[in-house]
Amino acid sequence: MRWILTSLVLIIISLIAIPSIIVRGVDYRTSSYHPAKTDDGVMIKVYLHEQKQIKEMNFEEYVKGVVAAEMPAEFDLEALKAQAVATRTYAARNMPMFGGTGSFSHPGADISTSIDEGQAWVDQETLKIRWGENKYSNYWLKINRAVEETRGVVITYNGEMINSVYHSTSGGQTEDSSDIWGQTIPYLKSVACPWDQNSPRYKGQKQFTLNEIEGVLGPDAGVITAVQNGKSDLVQIIEKTSSGRVKRVRIGSKVFDGTVVREKLGLQSTNFIWAIEGDKVRFDTTGYGHGVGMSQYGANGLAKEGKGYQEILKYFYQGVQLSNMYGS
Repeated sequence: MRWILTSLVLIIISLIAIPSIIVRGVDYRTSSYHPAKTDDGVMIKVYLHEQKQIKEMNFEEYVKGVVAAEMPAEFDLEALKAQAVATRTYAARNMPMFGGTGSFSHPGADISTSIDEGQAWVDQETLKIRWGENKYSNYWLKINRAVEETRGVVITYNGEMINSVYHSTSGGQTEDSSDIWGQTIPYLKSVACPWDQNSPRYKGQKQFTLNEIEGVLGPDAGVITAVQNGKSDLVQIIEKTSSGRVKRVRIGSKVFDGTVVREKLGLQSTNFIWAIEGDKVRFDTTGYGHGVGMSQYGANGLAKEGKGYQEILKYFYQGVQLSNMYGS
């Protein structure tokens, strides 16, 4: 008889407990997104790339430092808000307390300030020097407002925080994740972005000697040999992405991914053309960055048209919802 009573008690407890787990339309038993009960005391461990040390800081204060480092402070307030939400989502998604794995390169840290591994971040003392005392007060007040007015807001897809990647300038069209990383991510689709043409990085140019290109790409590319043999098609595009960027290209006698060429030659984007000028090759680029997710200059253009940060985010990240990571 006792075991029957015990079983009934356990059943009653489970019926009470399970509904408390399923809230806001998301089953958190199977989701990596677990809202904190409050924002008080939520801290993030940040690996400071230049100082080579881990620093623990208040999460929302960290977001302010990233927004200041990643987006021009003179941008429209709604663009800064969109950046704050993308920044917050990107960072929180990495944190173990929200189901993330932390930094792979720096055990003990949640995220790095290296742009190759995480997000740029800057402290207020550095900003005072960078902006000057006159601009600092206004700019920092504006960034504070952008972060505080979106406090806790994150981007989710099917109940989980998204990989909210972003870039400076798309060059007219953002990129599909499958063309860059070989992985189809439903919310990272290519969308038109005509608003970023005012970006100072919309167009770029770099010039290399043939020796420099061969030195970077390796002698097995046969760049110099190809030119000596009179080859006029030193560079030939093999495949383009859906947005028109270079996906695969042959240089000399070797085929490269467009992302590899961009990295090795330090080009602004994989949206490039070229011209041979004597013993030099000139690469002309359109856009700046990998092109996936939110274009920052595009976000500012949308904001200037009167769009709010919610509309901006839902344009660049398809099919997403906005939630609060603090559960409020």
